[in-house]
Amino acid sequence: MSISAADVKKLRDMTGAGMMDCKKALAEAEGDFDKAVEILRKKGQKVADKRADREAKEGLVLTRISDDAKKAVVIEINCETDFVARNDDFQAQADKFLNAAYDNDIESAEALMDIEVDGETIGMHLQNMTGTIGEKIQISKVVLAKTDGSLVDYIHPGNQLGVLVEFDGKVENHEVAKDVAMQIAAMKPLAVTQDEVDASLVEKELEIAKEQLINEGKPAEIAEKAAKGKLRRFYEERVLLNQKFVKDNGVTVKQYLEQNNTPLATAFHRIQLGEEA
Repeated sequence: MSISAADVKKLRDMTGAGMMDCKKALAEAEGDFDKAVEILRKKGQKVADKRADREAKEGLVLTRISDDAKKAVVIEINCETDFVARNDDFQAQADKFLNAAYDNDIESAEALMDIEVDGETIGMHLQNMTGTIGEKIQISKVVLAKTDGSLVDYIHPGNQLGVLVEFDGKVENHEVAKDVAMQIAAMKPLAVTQDEVDASLVEKELEIAKEQLINEGKPAEIAEKAAKGKLRRFYEERVLLNQKFVKDNGVTVKQYLEQNNTPLATAFHRIQLGEEA
């Protein structure tokens, strides 16, 4: 039977599948749209099953923040190649998923799978996208943040790295707050304050420093004291408020905020594309 271009377009709009896939599905279904949709879904499932073990390390990190800066969401959506990540359709779908996470206060990638967008669950959308694109497509991270203070977001050019920072009051100078978000992106701190650093990690750093000093010939008592000095340097490198501000090494991040009458940062989320949570 003859399949019209209008019918192909209608099926594409319904499913997001490629034009040729839609034409083949309609031909196989003899023009029955419900059957054609089922054919495309089965194809998507087959491709998804085949690609399940593939690595999907490319993709996008996206953020959305409320006008009052009290609520924000970050998602990471993955694919196998940068080529797909740059595709307009892929990016448009990713924006829909981001908005769904924001609108429904979703806190995990698993919970997002059951949310409906355009009449289908996001889990089904991802399966259909996998069938259409031929690559593994997944949402690996969702972060929801809410605060009584202020939230500031930063996306590094290329959408491969995103940061959310929480401040303990209203942020008036957004340039200063954005500088802190960029600091987190560049310097990858472990925590906001040194008290928040995992105690076992601190102990490990002390032990390493002490062992190095003893190997250099220092007596154990001196090595013990000197190791604490090295620990201070560790805090300066890995704790946000202790770090030297990247745009002015003469001050710490804490001093930079205080000098600019900006509330202190109290928490942050740093999402790097393809990085384990």
